[in-house]
Amino acid sequence: MILRVVNAAHEAVVALSLQGPAGQSQDIEAVVDTGYSGFLTLPTALVAELGLPFAYIGQAFLANDDEVSFDVHDVTVLWDGKARRIEADATGSTPLLGMLLLDGHNLNIDVEDGGRVVIQAKT
Repeated sequence: MILRVVNAAHEAVVALSLQGPAGQSQDIEAVVDTGYSGFLTLPTALVAELGLPFAYIGQAFLANDDEVSFDVHDVTVLWDGKARRIEADATGSTPLLGMLLLDGHNLNIDVEDGGRVVIQAKT
């Protein structure tokens, strides 16, 4: 189970621990984004800091129909108590947690400043 809170901007925020290929680690906060269908987005500076290996170039359509390209990297995330290797899109300045990482889990958000964010594996 992952517990966290809603911040003053009404964003559901969770803490994640990331690990790079050489064992270096970084704790981050990521905003839950149910409109994002990937695993995780990370700022390019953090991708470089962790030395994450390049996987491929990804493409997506934004809400305004613009098509964008971005690098996709492999990263290990501590998720629900277990190390899990996932893909992270190198884009933006705020890490976003997407629906692929939430797959197989229940998400409950008390939408208010300081409200609970609970992510729990389905049994």
